[in-house]
Amino acid sequence: MITGIDLARAYHDDVVRPLLAAWRPGLRYAAARLGSGSDVLGLDDETSRDHDWGLRLTLLVDEADVEAVDAHLEAALPAEHAGLPVRFATTWDPVVRHRVEVATPRGLARSRLGLDPISDLDAAGWLSLTGQSVLEVTAGAVFHDGPGELTALRQRLAWYPDDLWLHVLAAEWARVGQELPFVGRTGARGDDLGSRVLAGRLAGSLMRLGLLLERRWPPYPKWLGTAFAGTPASTTAGPHLDRALAAPSWQERDAALGDACDALHERQREAGLPALDGLATEPFFARPSRGLRGVPELLRDAAGPDVRGLPAAVEQWVDAVDVLMDGPRRVALTRAGG
Repeated sequence: MITGIDLARAYHDDVVRPLLAAWRPGLRYAAARLGSGSDVLGLDDETSRDHDWGLRLTLLVDEADVEAVDAHLEAALPAEHAGLPVRFATTWDPVVRHRVEVATPRGLARSRLGLDPISDLDAAGWLSLTGQSVLEVTAGAVFHDGPGELTALRQRLAWYPDDLWLHVLAAEWARVGQELPFVGRTGARGDDLGSRVLAGRLAGSLMRLGLLLERRWPPYPKWLGTAFAGTPASTTAGPHLDRALAAPSWQERDAALGDACDALHERQREAGLPALDGLATEPFFARPSRGLRGVPELLRDAAGPDVRGLPAAVEQWVDAVDVLMDGPRRVALTRAGG
């Protein structure tokens, strides 16, 4: 099965590049497969083909060239390529037209991030980003980058500055610490369903934590498990998370989640990041369940005063999809301090 990335590469090489070369020799542009779609993450399969999949390409040019390039492609592109239609409707646009997204590099980034990554990426700007929004700029394949601006943008977005990385790690550990003891508390009260729901929430946070420890942007939830499975953290913490989610009793669930926390804390130490002496977990007061030790506080102290008082990254405290997909709204919420 041809992947979306392979299809986009062939579309550029065999169709779009020759058209541009014949029309405007020497045109400065970058070509890539960026934006939405599982194929940008390299995760598309046969199921992905039922909507928004096909001859899609991102073409980045100077601002003065955007309209002319888009119009020329609409006029000059063939009806189909590789047995697929060149012009088709999508879930966000019912108009049947070509799906080469023509923009400037900074315009493309703004459309995904909600801000200009050159002028607006201060501390609050970084925290307004979701992992998925960054991956829509940085994860796809680049087929040509004559000006080099796209490559520079992707390098700038590679990862948080170190102090913000520690800040975001501290916030994720704090999320875990706030609910970890509740798995046992609900279970001991006979609320096994509530205990399971909490275990699932905690497993999601711990998977995100594993990605953050490896300096990898977490994708949106559909692909979180797949992304986590490719990390070193999953080797040690993953089996414990499997145990926690399959556990028939709250005692086994609580123990497995605690073991996952300890495994990720050890991975944190191996990565050269601040870590406590000993384990990350301990008995929660006199109760028969696990609680988190001072991992968040340790990371916050190491992050330093410049980030103290900032909110967590937006997707650590917002889970409404409509908000997370609205870049300007994310930025406004984060700059308002959460």
